[in-house]
Amino acid sequence: MTSSSNDARDQELAAQYEAYPYPERDPRDEEKRLLIGSPSHLREIDYWVFAAQRSPEVPLRALVAGCGTGDGAIMLATHLMRASRPGEVVCVDRSKHALSIAKARAEVRGLTNIRFIEGSLTEIDRLNLGEFDYIDCCGVLHHLPDPLETLRALTGLLKPDGGMGLMVYAPHGRTGVYMVQEALEILSPFSEKPSERLDVAKRVMQTLPATAWLRQNGNFGDHLTGGDAGLYDLLLNPRDRAYTITDFLQLLDDAGLETTCLLEPARYNPALFLPNPKLRSRIEKLSWQEQAAVAEALTGNMATHVVYVVKKGAKKDAPDYMDVNSVPIMREIPGDELAKQIRMDGTLVFSFGTLTVPIALPHQIRSILPHINGGNTIADLIRIMSGTGMSKGKFLRIWREAFPILESLNRTFVRASTHSN
Repeated sequence: MTSSSNDARDQELAAQYEAYPYPERDPRDEEKRLLIGSPSHLREIDYWVFAAQRSPEVPLRALVAGCGTGDGAIMLATHLMRASRPGEVVCVDRSKHALSIAKARAEVRGLTNIRFIEGSLTEIDRLNLGEFDYIDCCGVLHHLPDPLETLRALTGLLKPDGGMGLMVYAPHGRTGVYMVQEALEILSPFSEKPSERLDVAKRVMQTLPATAWLRQNGNFGDHLTGGDAGLYDLLLNPRDRAYTITDFLQLLDDAGLETTCLLEPARYNPALFLPNPKLRSRIEKLSWQEQAAVAEALTGNMATHVVYVVKKGAKKDAPDYMDVNSVPIMREIPGDELAKQIRMDGTLVFSFGTLTVPIALPHQIRSILPHINGGNTIADLIRIMSGTGMSKGKFLRIWREAFPILESLNRTFVRASTHSN
């Protein structure tokens, strides 16, 4: 790969993350909480990358490419440890400061399945890392000199049946960011020290005009609650490109990858917020890529795109969710807790960032969800619900309607009964 050592903006980027590692984290907080997100949630990887077909007994070798201060790496390594799953999380970042924070966080948690390597993604092939089952590259590609070249290099590190979790910035939901970036680049050029540029940014934000688009945008909060690192990364980053979903899908295609999931899938379905029958009939005729583009353009609040991908031709089908031997699994929120969020009429008020949409579910799903524990099969659920007077036929009708919706909200998955939880 081409070295970025002669790229002035890349050099400024390196200086930024050494001075202000991102995101701003205190290792002592690991004693109090585990940050959960996407991509790289273990249950998401099992489902959206491996289609619930990979045995949990097989070691998972994962690469976090550009780990920063370690959010995704710490989450994945902790999930593996808690589930007694074999595997290794390899963290690569060129910021020594950021790596030191991520390492300290891992030490607080006593993680022994994680290791850290200082190195640049623009020269990833020189690190001789070997192949991986899973690669996380979250919030990195949009800062690189040549995102496609790096993504192709990462694709080359994937095992044939492996996959990636990726996140890039999206333009519409970041309205206002690039306007302020443009002003700050003039007021405080990249050639100045990071501390000087940060001081200028703080002074601008103190008196930012009320008419500034950034003041109207509530889709992110790094400039408000992210500390110095958050403010710098949002408004002073020397290279920050946003991708529409159409551009992002093209980037993935050019890298030899295909999408298994846009998170959350329902977020990219414009029919959810366009209830008009004539509009929905038009939506149904569009490809899923076109539907995603419409959803992004009309909602206007997507600040990022999160996807899971595999090599072209490697996408697998998930287990049949109607198979009585399959096992439903809740991603994170327990079934009884999700049931409490569903109204008596079956409506789940769901938030896609700052957009709240009422999602219609069969109201009887409220009584089924509490029994989804990662062990009960569909057959078990049928037996349990029969004790409440719900016939097998009625259960199957409810489940057939409810599961695709819950799956599209990234709340409920399914696996074959031969796999342990």
